[in-house]
Amino acid sequence: MRAPLFPLAGAILFPRAQLPLHIFEPRYREMVRDAVDGGGHIAMVQPRAIDDGARVEPIYPVGCVGEIVGLEELEDGRFNIILNGSHRFRIVSEVDLDTPYRNADLDLAAFDDREPDPLGLAQRAEVEREARRLGDALGLTVDWAAVGRLDDEMLVNAIAQVAPFDVSAKQALLEAETLDGRADMLVQLMQFLRLSQGTADLQPTIQ
Repeated sequence: MRAPLFPLAGAILFPRAQLPLHIFEPRYREMVRDAVDGGGHIAMVQPRAIDDGARVEPIYPVGCVGEIVGLEELEDGRFNIILNGSHRFRIVSEVDLDTPYRNADLDLAAFDDREPDPLGLAQRAEVEREARRLGDALGLTVDWAAVGRLDDEMLVNAIAQVAPFDVSAKQALLEAETLDGRADMLVQLMQFLRLSQGTADLQPTIQ
């Protein structure tokens, strides 16, 4: 499959999940217009650490294809869009199509993205428990009743998308082969972030 690439740090997409995006850069406005006129797909990827000497911004080779299922064009040409994830991919090669945005050929068979088996009850409970603890540590207001109604895949992937993990952690979650493996990793990351938050709160203020 060939699709435009949209590198965006911290923005990961999973199959059967959705990602709202505000598109304001001119090159990515053009990307959205071209995608709408074409197959309606955009390939979400994350940039790697900045390399000032690189000719182009280095990106991770694994991402997820999103189909545009919501589109609002604003008066000034910006877009609000919603992507619905279809397949994770591995980049085969980038393709020069003389567009201001990057394009690539993608291997959609690199991951088994069929609907996963549900988590075990204990693992599901652990994910919810650590999510509550992290939410409390970060001072977030969350509708936990609504969270509890999410199915296992939606719960794990939604937390992976919105939690303030760094780029490498989010990429590791994206590339996890199985849902239960992603859930285990997610629990560890939430615990680490919560403990780090508590440590930061105890640091003295330098005047």
